[in-house]
Amino acid sequence: MPDRGTKKKVVRVESPEPSGKDTSRGRVFTPTAEAKKRAGTKRLLAILAWIVAIACEVGAIILLQKPPINTTWLIVLIAVDLVFVIIGSLLWKKANRLDPASEKDKFRFFVQNQLGLIIAIIAFLPLIILIFTNKDLSGKQKGLVGTIAIIALVVGGIVGVDFNPPSQEEYAAQTAEVESLTGRNFVYWTKSGTKYHIYSDCHAINRKVTDQIYEGTVAQARELKNITELCSFCRSRAEKEKALKVPETEISEPLEEGENPQE
Repeated sequence: MPDRGTKKKVVRVESPEPSGKDTSRGRVFTPTAEAKKRAGTKRLLAILAWIVAIACEVGAIILLQKPPINTTWLIVLIAVDLVFVIIGSLLWKKANRLDPASEKDKFRFFVQNQLGLIIAIIAFLPLIILIFTNKDLSGKQKGLVGTIAIIALVVGGIVGVDFNPPSQEEYAAQTAEVESLTGRNFVYWTKSGTKYHIYSDCHAINRKVTDQIYEGTVAQARELKNITELCSFCRSRAEKEKALKVPETEISEPLEEGENPQE
């Protein structure tokens, strides 16, 4: 849909092939081959990071079985464990935005989107239990190391949980809304924005703090910035412009010479 233009720098996000298609049963979101490949790579790296995290946990558990226990090394292993748990969770979330799960399979949808939280629990909860039940640690050591491990569990869990998980159905619905208003899957967004826009000259996107505007598909806005909502100003403007357009079927054809307009 044409707009009045913007003075801001507009950066196009490349999209080699469409990421949605219509079927006889309704609209279905299908990630591009490139998106699926990138998602697979990120998931592989996430799994490798989580393996390192679990290895650190195992190392810490082994350390607890060998008195006198070196609490410094124990804390170091917990810290490294947390770092790799976070790295894995962030990569996994990015992969899910590229290749989201379907809400139809509730169990798979939950596991795929909350796997970071599950891994965080696995990576720290057994260790916390062993720390507080260990007879070779003094009360002071348990308080120090145990508290650090609990904090690591909380931080890793918060990073791992997805409070707004993507789904194929959500992508399809959002894309369909934009296409129904504009006739194409094309939106604008900024680095600091929380909504995508139909018009690059929308006043909500053209502010003094905005130095660059990105343009691409609805799925790309979700992938790159996790933006899930259409600007209300753009929606209202598009609806008004759409209402003003006269459908071609309603345009009267010119009468032939001699025809009666009453017929």
